[in-house]
Amino acid sequence: MTDTSQLKTIEKRLLWLSHWMIHHANHLRPKVDGIKTGGHQASSASIVSIMTALYFSALRPEDRVAVKPHASPVFHAMQYLMGRQTREKLMNFRGFGGAQSYPSRTKDVDDVDFSTGSVGLGVGITALASIVQDFVRAKEWGRGKLGRMVALVGDAELDEGNVYETLQEGWKNDLRNCWWIIDYNRQSLDGIVREGLFERVERIFEAFGWDVVRVKYGVLQRAAFAEPGGEKLREWIDRCSNQDYAALTFMGGAVWRKRLTDDLGDQGDVSALVDRRSDAELAALMENLGGNCVETMAETFAAIDHDRPTCFLAYTVKGWSTPIAGHKDNHGGLMTMAQFAEWQAHMGVAPGEEWEPFAGVPDREAMKKFLASVPFFTEGARRHADRRLEVPSIAFDTQREISTQMAFGKILDDLAKNKSELAERILTTSPDVTGTTSLGAWVNRRKLFARQPLADAFIEHRIASTAKWEFRPEGQHIELGIAEMNLFLLLGAAGLSHSLFGKRLIPIGTVYDPFVCRGLDALNYACYQDARFMIVGTPSGVTLAPEGGAHQSIGTPLIGMSQDGLAAFEPAFADELVVIMEWAFDYMQRDGENDPDERTWLRDETGGSVYLRLTTKPLEQPLKRVDDDFRQGAIDGAYWLRKPGPNCAVVIAYQGAVADEAIAAAGMIAEVRRDIGVLAVTSADRLNAGWSAAQRERARGNPKATSHIERLLDPLPSHSAIVTVLDGHPATLSWLGAVAGHRTIPHGVEHFGQTGTVGDLYRHFRLERNAIAASVMALTEGRRAMELASLVFP
Repeated sequence: MTDTSQLKTIEKRLLWLSHWMIHHANHLRPKVDGIKTGGHQASSASIVSIMTALYFSALRPEDRVAVKPHASPVFHAMQYLMGRQTREKLMNFRGFGGAQSYPSRTKDVDDVDFSTGSVGLGVGITALASIVQDFVRAKEWGRGKLGRMVALVGDAELDEGNVYETLQEGWKNDLRNCWWIIDYNRQSLDGIVREGLFERVERIFEAFGWDVVRVKYGVLQRAAFAEPGGEKLREWIDRCSNQDYAALTFMGGAVWRKRLTDDLGDQGDVSALVDRRSDAELAALMENLGGNCVETMAETFAAIDHDRPTCFLAYTVKGWSTPIAGHKDNHGGLMTMAQFAEWQAHMGVAPGEEWEPFAGVPDREAMKKFLASVPFFTEGARRHADRRLEVPSIAFDTQREISTQMAFGKILDDLAKNKSELAERILTTSPDVTGTTSLGAWVNRRKLFARQPLADAFIEHRIASTAKWEFRPEGQHIELGIAEMNLFLLLGAAGLSHSLFGKRLIPIGTVYDPFVCRGLDALNYACYQDARFMIVGTPSGVTLAPEGGAHQSIGTPLIGMSQDGLAAFEPAFADELVVIMEWAFDYMQRDGENDPDERTWLRDETGGSVYLRLTTKPLEQPLKRVDDDFRQGAIDGAYWLRKPGPNCAVVIAYQGAVADEAIAAAGMIAEVRRDIGVLAVTSADRLNAGWSAAQRERARGNPKATSHIERLLDPLPSHSAIVTVLDGHPATLSWLGAVAGHRTIPHGVEHFGQTGTVGDLYRHFRLERNAIAASVMALTEGRRAMELASLVFP
């Protein structure tokens, strides 16, 4: 049994250190811009007892925790107490290079399991991480301890829709070893939450197979309930509205006494119960809700002896044990200088000892001995690592008409046939679009994952079907419902498997490209954590003509360019895709320094995730290409499909599915424009990133820094024009003219599409060869004698 007296001392230290950190940042540290620093004192106070009990009595080293964003100060204080965070970082809390506002795997130095910040996502990822843990541990190569995936949840996070999408996905996948601990302080950013929320929360969780543990009363309250008149006090507490309870807490013991006396009247036993306590004792009793009682929380956690998913609804007071407790404005509020000075005396911290980890602790040696024995911290660093997997050569016949989506499916099918270690570590997933994104062959060979086998009834009854869906523990595909947030949360969890569980996965997710936007917050969240995965957006653009505007993506190439931690590609041909995927499987595993490659000025050695924007449009494939310029260019972002001559008048630069139109347009205008070049762009993202990085390097004093796109465009005469074209927003490529000062004529899609044929849509958006040729004829210098009509291809 954990020593509760030591837990109480730790609780007090964490409360003090977290609040001092915030106070120092806002009131004592010099300000240079006059902007409030913030830090959420009240939110930290409401959860300090829960975190103390959890970390110092319940958790084991294999457990993983997503800390609610606004509890970051408590987390940093805890790591500081354990010697895993520095005083300098705490003194610079919310400053540049200091302890972060919200726990961050990549920006903080202390032991963050899951980054949090965008509320609801840290909650959801714990459930998906538990499924990933089961996936890993079910494999021969993945044996190991099973840990609990724990989320510390602010009650306002339950307003986020992704939380309920995750609950449903967890139910489908037989979720286990997952705890969600709700800090039910009944106050959000703008005020008090509605009455009766807990009843709805309980019903929802129970409907999805969770155990719900309501932790409402602390030890002081439970002891009072056992006294004569105690049952009446309990009934009054249960009837009291959230708003009244918060207001009474803020006003304190004397007001509590008056209100209880007014409401309960002179009832003998209950009146005596109240009268036996001083104002301070009465306030302590009424604020002793279950979630603010470290002893109650420790007992509650210790009582769980199963692996079923469990929701703890822990009642708390926001701002507990501070002068701003209960005030409806305390979310962003801070104690004043006067309030804090009085509170410091109350907390027993002498002036000058504010940063001392053990200030006010009566027996420091006993405390240090206790901390050294806490199970969660006994194994030191809890971040694992795994070696890089060798990437097998990818080869298949590309000399025929094929789409990039179909080529992607064939590449995975070929990987599924062999026994490479990399293939064994691939986890595929898709939100109910497995078959229509060409994952079907992979799934047929590698099966679906489930902890318990489940046969395919269609196979048993010998009913013909292209989908052979058998669920097995050794299966490598996780089928999701139509919830793109879950897709990216699962990819995020799987992409951290090497760090969380010590076994590397190669996660690959597929989704219809327009619905990348549906999961964009979770995609950003996964990249922010430096998770490693491949996302395949397919089909894409208005090329998906019959589906109409709702299924035709426009801005996703710009998402690929702007998303940090994600290298975005849009190949046109199968051989490009082969080269890119071979590179990507290695890139996803890299963990090098931040130094750029002086050839491209890209930070490729750091690694990252990869986004492939593909299409269902078949293209005639080029002859076999093995030259280094092609292979390296496909990876770096572009190569000359048709090199420009010395007097080049026009370059047509294309990306993706419109390759055939761009190539045909170049052929059409070759007789009236000299030395035409065709630039095959595979990654506007990498071209732009390298160009920007090279410019920064030159600004720092290195005049030789030159990016890949600068070298490609360097031979062009200044009078050359660049016509850009892609099935996406034209801004994706229109910046190319700025590289060397060439006039640029962009073609692309800026407005919603509609149904029709590919030809209809290409003509409507001026993506087809005649429109490209017409732009060249009308907007560039050169002969115009030829009638435009004579350029039209039938």
